Order: sequence, then C-alpha cells, then structure tokens
Amino acid sequence: MSTDLTVPQAKARELLDAHTREIIEWHFNPATGCPFWLEKAKELGFDPRQKVHTFEDLKIFPEFQDEWLRGGPVERWIPQGLKGKPTYVFETGGTTGIPKTRVQIDDWKIDYEQFSHTLPDEHFPKGSNWLMLGPSGPRRLRLAVEHLAQYRGGIAFCVDLDPRWVVKVIKRGAMKEMEAYRDHVIDQAVTILKAGHNVKCMFTTPKLLEALATKLFEAGSSIKEAGITGIFSGGTEFTPQWYRFAMEELLKDPNNPDEPPVYMTPTYGNTLMGLACSRPFDLADNYKISYYAPQPRAVIEVVEFKDYNQVVPYGATGRVKLTTLTKETFIPGFMERDEGERELPCEKYPWDGISGTRPFHEFAKSTTVGVY
Repeated sequence: MSTDLTVPQAKARELLDAHTREIIEWHFNPATGCPFWLEKAKELGFDPRQKVHTFEDLKIFPEFQDEWLRGGPVERWIPQGLKGKPTYVFETGGTTGIPKTRVQIDDWKIDYEQFSHTLPDEHFPKGSNWLMLGPSGPRRLRLAVEHLAQYRGGIAFCVDLDPRWVVKVIKRGAMKEMEAYRDHVIDQAVTILKAGHNVKCMFTTPKLLEALATKLFEAGSSIKEAGITGIFSGGTEFTPQWYRFAMEELLKDPNNPDEPPVYMTPTYGNTLMGLACSRPFDLADNYKISYYAPQPRAVIEVVEFKDYNQVVPYGATGRVKLTTLTKETFIPGFMERDEGERELPCEKYPWDGISGTRPFHEFAKSTTVGVY
C-alpha cells in the first residue's frame, strides 16, 4: 500500500464530483433525462441541476426505494438521450415477488471491459475460451461474462442454471432435489471441460467451484489438470476462510502438490453496481478480501445502521450503500442487503473499500443463498 494516498485520493474525489455533476445534468435535463427522474424531479422540492455540485450533495435526495425498480413499464428508465438504441433488461432476485429490473444499453459491456484490464494476462491468456459456470436466464452476469470472453479474444461456453429454482427447492427442504440439480449443472461443466474447447478461464460461484473440484477429484482429475489457469469468482459466500480452503485444497493439483494453485481473484458485484475488484492478494493479509467499486461509475459507502447518510469509521461495520452514476442509470443511495467493514483506500484503488461482505444482519435469517 502506498505511504501517501492523499494526492490520488484528492484526484479521485475531484473526478467523482465532476462525474456526478455530468450525470445529474444528463438525467435531469428534459432533452436527455429519463421519464422516471424527470417526473420525480417535480416532487423533490429542489432542482438537482442547481443544488448538486459534489458527490456529497446527493444526500439531499430522499432514500431510494427498491420498489421503484419493480414492475413496468421499464421504458421509463431509458434516458431520452439514448432513446432508440438496442436495449437490454436485466433482473435481480425475484424469489419474493416481482424482480427488480435495470435497463442497459452498453453499461454491462463497459463494466466488464474495464474489469478485463485488471486481469493478469499470464493467468487469463488473451484468445483463450471461457466457462461461465453461473446463473443464466435474465441475469446480466451471463451475457457480461460472454462479452468479457469476446473482448479478450475468446469464446464463452455456458451452462443452464436457474438460481430461482434452486432457492425454491431449498425453501421447501428438498435437499436431495437440490443436490440433483447441482449435479446436473456440474455435469454440464465437466462435459464442456472434457470436450477439447481450450477453456482456460472461468467464472463461477464458491459453491459451484467446490462442487466442480469435488467431481473432478472423484474422476481422478482436478481443476488445474482440466486446463483452467484463471478464475474469477464472487458472492457473499466468498469468505477469507473459504478463500484459504480453495487455494490450499480445491485449486491445487493433487498429483503435483508443490506447484502453485490455479490463480483466482475475488469479485463483488450485482446488476445495479457492476463489478467491484479486490485489492491485490497479499498473503500477509491472511486471506482478507477488500473490494473496491468501479468509481466513478459506481460508489460504495459503508454507513451507520441507524443513519444512512453517515459513513462509519475505517474498520467499523455498517450497511452497504450503493450509488450508480452512468448515463444509462442514476440511482442515488440504494441500500443493499449486505453489510461489511469500511476499508482504507489502496494504491490501485484510491477510494474507500469494503471487506467482510455478508448478508445484512436484519435480513440474514430470511436470506436463502442458493448457488451463491
């Protein structure tokens, strides 16, 4: 970590403030803004284009309601300045009713192109093919990983996986059925890896990575022997304890235990944020994982449980507050269903980070993790 981050931090803040002004001007200008915010502006009691000059000024907005993202018409979220462009709709959740939706045009591509530049080529070789071992259907992740593979010159191979079905099965206690579905998904992945497609890179979730490694071990093989050289994974199940277990057990080649494990980088993201990268791995951190949002396009704050406008001290625990700032999507202060500890900026990411991400304690008992 750099000994003095004040200069890059100040520059990052200046960039964020300028970006905030640009996004506010875009979304609240009748010529370019989206119908939702142009209509909502009539209720605010202030003109955002006159009142918002810095990122901190976004606190004047009322708390964003996730119900605003449920139901349609989704066209109300398409900015006038982007009208007529091919549009995608991506869903989140959906296990407890109408899913939240986000319409996107290019954001999902931009997010993963930026992420691509953080991947080391020696572990994620350009031109290599990918295995997308994660949720399919109306989720952004499947298309995004496919675009990531294409952006890096490869082809993505995907499996069929419906996480909503997994959650339903778990909720009714049909664990044998859940295990059968998991095996069905893993069988698809093994088939792809055995088919000679030169798959070297992979996205998956912790639970699925463990299931895949176990299946390969049982067949006398391993993830490393299958040809995988680089993995990015994510989810609240990606804990320091699991990280150590994966590096020491799942990603080693049992036939060559002295060789280093397959390279893996943790990520934290969702449809509204994009992808938060982790601080470069340092064994001295004892497998601690710290994530940094893709500023200025998205900002994570760790805030007090009783005051969502108050950031907690470094090292303290709080709830995750997300602000999305792109020309396609403006969401000020969305309260995520996660909590964690506020982390200091680092040399690579000179803004606040978060560690220990886990389900928000008030919701944790009612949260079904499923394949994540």
